Amino acid sequence: MDATRQIVRALRETSRQAERDLGVSGAQLFALQRLQAGPLTINELAEQTATHQTSVSVVVQRLVDAGLVTRRVSPADRRRREVALTPRGREVLDRAPDAAQGRLVHALQALATGQRRELARTLQEVVEALTVARGPALMFFEEPPAPRPRPARPRRRRG
Repeated sequence: MDATRQIVRALRETSRQAERDLGVSGAQLFALQRLQAGPLTINELAEQTATHQTSVSVVVQRLVDAGLVTRRVSPADRRRREVALTPRGREVLDRAPDAAQGRLVHALQALATGQRRELARTLQEVVEALTVARGPALMFFEEPPAPRPRPARPRRRRG
C-alpha cells in the first residue's frame, strides 16, 4: 500500500507544481513533453502516453485553447491531422520539470513482459474490487470536461 501512496503522491506533487509554475496540469505537461520530438496524431500521442485516445483528446483540446499546441493537417500526408507544439508551448517546456507520468511509464516499460502482465492483471483485480466505473480513464489528475449544456426544448402550447 505504501508504494501505491508514493506513486500517487509523486503524480499529485508534479501536477501541482506544473499548475503552479507553468499554468498546465501534470497531464498537459506530459502530453507537451511527448510532442517535443515532433508532431503526433491523437492516436500516436495516446500510445506515447499509454492513455486512451478520448482522454488524450480532452487534454489536447485544453492545450489548443491555451495556445500551447495546434492541430494541423500533416504536410507529409494531407489525410492526417497532427498535434504540434506552438512557440509558446516550447517556452513552457523550457521551464518544465520532468512529468512524473513519463517516469512512471518508463519504469513500467523497463519491467519484464511477464512482470507487466502480472501487474496489469493484479491491478485489474483491484479495480474490479473497487467497482470503479468502466470506460477509458482520464490522464492522471486531469479534470473531466464540463458537461455541455443541453439545448432547451421548445414548449408545446396547450390548447
